[in-house]
Amino acid sequence: MCSIMGYCGTSATLKAFRRGFEKTISRGPDDSKIIDTGKGLLGFHRLAIMGLHPEGMQPFCLEKSYLVCNGEIYGFERFKKKLSEKYTFKSESDCEILLPLYQEYGIEMFSMLDAEFALVLYDGEKEEYIAARDPIGIRPLYYGYDKAGTILFASEAKNLVGLADKIMPFPPGHYYKDGEFVCYCDIAKAETVVRDDLDTVCKNIREKLVRGVEKRLVADAKVGFLLSGGLDSSLVCAIAAKKSHEPIKTFAIGMSEDAIDLKYAKQAADYIGSDHREIIITKDDVLSALEQVVYILGTFDITTIRASIGMYLICRAIHETTDIRVLLTGEISDELFGYKYTDFAPNAKAFQEESQKRIRELHMYDVLRADRCISVNSLEARVPFGDLDFVKYVMAIDPEMKLNKYGKGKYLLRHAFEDGGYLPDEILWREKAAFSDAVGHSMVDYLKELAESTYADETFKAGCEKYRHAKPFTKESLLYRELFEKYYPHQAQMIVDFWMPNKEWDGCNVNDPSARVLSNYGDSGK
Repeated sequence: MCSIMGYCGTSATLKAFRRGFEKTISRGPDDSKIIDTGKGLLGFHRLAIMGLHPEGMQPFCLEKSYLVCNGEIYGFERFKKKLSEKYTFKSESDCEILLPLYQEYGIEMFSMLDAEFALVLYDGEKEEYIAARDPIGIRPLYYGYDKAGTILFASEAKNLVGLADKIMPFPPGHYYKDGEFVCYCDIAKAETVVRDDLDTVCKNIREKLVRGVEKRLVADAKVGFLLSGGLDSSLVCAIAAKKSHEPIKTFAIGMSEDAIDLKYAKQAADYIGSDHREIIITKDDVLSALEQVVYILGTFDITTIRASIGMYLICRAIHETTDIRVLLTGEISDELFGYKYTDFAPNAKAFQEESQKRIRELHMYDVLRADRCISVNSLEARVPFGDLDFVKYVMAIDPEMKLNKYGKGKYLLRHAFEDGGYLPDEILWREKAAFSDAVGHSMVDYLKELAESTYADETFKAGCEKYRHAKPFTKESLLYRELFEKYYPHQAQMIVDFWMPNKEWDGCNVNDPSARVLSNYGDSGK
């Protein structure tokens, strides 16, 4: 991960810019630089992953233009080879191709990229700023306006607190130009419907996910893997293990008393032959991390905060005790293939609409969680299930086929890897447990106990009445909201709502986001 920031006008002051930008130096601790474009400021904190030499430091400059990018450009070599006929490259950085690419293709380049990225570009010829973000929003970007009406962009909302009155997430799959946000890719919208037979669909799922993992193994820094023992992370690890010449390094986390996933993670690790490590946490670890986690995330969402505590703590341990710089994770599978609550979808159309909604909002929830928990510990997140080709294909599969008509959720994904010896059946066909539950049911219980002891009933009721947007509805949600407001006052609109099951569906009208409150949770928590 890296951190970028742009103050896109002459009202920018270096002192204020630096004060905001320093809040995310942990995203890029290797080097920092701020430049004056003549029409504003661009800043870059570097975490060196591709092209580790000083020549890969940003902002990049080409003639009168400048660019900062937090990104990973897959297959950049083919662009570089073609562009080398006209441009001279100084580094091995994948992001160095972006300015020459812009010179050749303009804003059309965004549709050409197979990438996870957020960038701010100053076009010196036109004296204008352009910004853009990848179609899923895996790399973070926020924007706001100062009192003079000048737009600012930054990797995290905390960079803009105090500089902009209203901070909002930059919409994924959009670019900003001439004062407007323009969609260049709505990845959730399928242009056609894939009506292949089951075996063909599963073959394509397998091949595309394998390619998605394979391309994310390429790095000049060391790579590790988060392994929960659930289907998604286990598949990512299993594919990587097959592609690697030496044992991959896997990490799992759990509560000291009742971790569900540690035994399954070890089973998966033993099967694929990884170099596996367990991180054990306690009640004190959880409660002492809570406020820091809310600050790191910049959210009040219950699901995101619960799941982030374990993820933050495991990433902290990896950062403090290893030299790994890149982590592969299993996010985004649920939104593509379904989760426990999507078993209640009344029909295929409703399933597809829910999936589209979730994919479009992921950057505020699970993707945000993975980015912040990993990047604050000076690591880079890579998300194979977010591979653009893979997502486009799965979103286009006939939703009738994705409905749980098989008696097992995510059947297509499981069936796709049934052959090939990727995982033992106990892992491949295991029911999914919610991540915050899998770390240990006690973790969520401790958080609820803290909230219960913080508010009397009258205090809770009065506290909830202070808010209109995403109004708290439990003592736990009020606790998180008040911690959020401490660091991001009056910025709750950054998060559209709570990440909850679709209450309009029968069986989903619940007041806790954990899947363990659903009637079909069954053996998931065992």
